[in-house]
Amino acid sequence: MDQRPHLLGMLPGDLEAMLHQRGVPASEAEARRVLAHVVGRGLSGFPSARPVSRALEQAILALLRREPLELVTREEDPTDGFVKYLLRSPDGALSEAVRIPLPHGRFSVCLSSQVGCALGCAFCATGRLGFTRNLEPWEMVAAFLAVRAQAPGRVTGAVFMGQGEPFLNYDEVIQAARVLSHPCGGQVKAEAISISTAGLVPQIERYAAQGHPFRLIVSLSSTVPERRAALMPGAACWSPERVAAAIRVYAAASGQRVTVAWVLLPGVNDGPDEVEGLGRLFQGVPLKLNLIDVNDPRPGGFRRATGAELDSFRDRLRALGVPVVRRYSGGTAIHAACGMLAASQAPGTEERGNQGSRNRGGTGGQGGGNRGSSLNT
Repeated sequence: MDQRPHLLGMLPGDLEAMLHQRGVPASEAEARRVLAHVVGRGLSGFPSARPVSRALEQAILALLRREPLELVTREEDPTDGFVKYLLRSPDGALSEAVRIPLPHGRFSVCLSSQVGCALGCAFCATGRLGFTRNLEPWEMVAAFLAVRAQAPGRVTGAVFMGQGEPFLNYDEVIQAARVLSHPCGGQVKAEAISISTAGLVPQIERYAAQGHPFRLIVSLSSTVPERRAALMPGAACWSPERVAAAIRVYAAASGQRVTVAWVLLPGVNDGPDEVEGLGRLFQGVPLKLNLIDVNDPRPGGFRRATGAELDSFRDRLRALGVPVVRRYSGGTAIHAACGMLAASQAPGTEERGNQGSRNRGGTGGQGGGNRGSSLNT
């Protein structure tokens, strides 16, 4: 397998430093032009009007990889325009991305951060899969470019809410987000990039201390320790109180309103104890609660809340002063909605690649096509 670094995972300073280490003279300005060409414009080769000298071009071609991911299948939901992409990495691992339609002809991309997931959330398809490996920064950037190349309008946002737990692949996700937000990279505004986590306290505190400009979404889904442990066993070592304390640290450090995601499970996490718990844990915190419909097609699985059940829970929260937004979960017809994605080929395609990468749902039920006021615009 080709062990050379991949160009798509680099910032200009990274590329300049790597070339210098290998005895190739290059300036940061030249590195910026290369990345603007390959990432910004999405071109894997160099045309006759190359952005740098032929000697530097040949050095880059020899020292770095630049190939895209293989697009295996593409499915579009005819009801709402969400598009699901199945992508294959050079080692055969399968991952997915979802193109999310936004107002005014724009789009966002839901990106995976891992192949599979180790957290085992009860309401998420990935939780029934297990973990295969982390995605590298270049793979996340390449997934974004693959979706952007087929979008009929501008792609102005990215959300790390797909397969896997982004904060278990912390450094690589941050690097990918930096490439996507760089003026010579994906050219996505930093505030239009969201990173979701199931509530990994040390990483939330690290994220707050480092002052990253990207939006943070924390999936909670219960304030009752035993219940949250049953629903989200991989994050059970941090109690809801510890997660809330970390969120307070982030809110104080960032000055931003914190988005807390809540996969609504009627009869499970919509009772008075949860309403009281949210009011108690987040008193004084600038908070927005995103209610997400569960998508569990299994016989005997979690059912989706009725309109009356959702309204009742939302009204009780609002009575406590908690702002609530219902996040639209799109792509249901093609299994691209929250917790539904399973990285398998469409009927009639050849079954190849990593069998360990066949299911995908996302971080704490976040995976797949989400659209709501908390999504990036």
